[in-house]
Parts: sequence; C-alpha cells; structure tokens
Amino acid sequence: MEGAGGAMSELPIGYWLKHLDRLIENDFERVLAADSLRRRHWQVLRSLCEQEGTVTDLDRRLVPFLDEDEGSVAPVVDQLRERGWVEGSVDLKVTAAGRQAHQSLFAKIQQARQRITKGIDDEEYRATVDVLARMSANLEPG
Repeated sequence: MEGAGGAMSELPIGYWLKHLDRLIENDFERVLAADSLRRRHWQVLRSLCEQEGTVTDLDRRLVPFLDEDEGSVAPVVDQLRERGWVEGSVDLKVTAAGRQAHQSLFAKIQQARQRITKGIDDEEYRATVDVLARMSANLEPG
C-alpha cells in the first residue's frame, strides 16, 4: 500500500468509507466474538445503558446501523434477555449483570477505538467527523 501521497490517496471517498466501515465492523466483530457477541449486541446494550426504552425506541435509535434485511433489533434484545443482561417485555431495563457486562465490553471497545485512531490527534478526528457530517447533511432528503 502506498503512502498518503501515492495512488492510494487518489481513490474516491466512497472507497475509503466502505473500506473503513468493513475494517471497523470486522475489528469489532473480532473483539466481541470472544464473548460470543456481535456488534449489534454491543449497540443494543450500550443504547439501553444510556437510555432505557422499548424495542421500538431501540429500532429508532439504531436504524442507521441496521442492515437492509434487519427490520428490528428484537432478536438481539431476546438474546440479551436470555443472558440475563436485559429484563422486561415492553419497557426494557439493563440488569446488574448487564451493567457489569457493559463495563467489561466498554473497555474492549475503547481499545479497538484507540487502534482505529492511532496516530490521529483530537483535532484531526473532530475535523474528519465534521466533514463527514456536513457531507451527509448535503445528501439528506429534505
């Protein structure tokens, strides 16, 4: 792979977005596989730890992450319920065991995020996110 000034840097942004997304997804899946989890488990657990709610609330919050063939996170909620991490049939709450699991997983996810941003300072990171957010806004319907 050539450096930043070589032919690789001339590839379009779409290439880099898809490539990076795949790499992030694969890295998170590898990290979570040790606990027999997928990224969606982490997203649902984290979302519920931040704000409890219903499956409908979760679907709404996580819709940007759902695959086209994934209509709802309900099956993931059921799997977390089977682990004893989530309770409730309509109003969902994270159990004490779920909060402990979240803390353990959070540490692993933080390490993965540090790998992703190695060599990138906070200003560069914020600028990149800002540019991507503005590009997204340019294409949003409305």
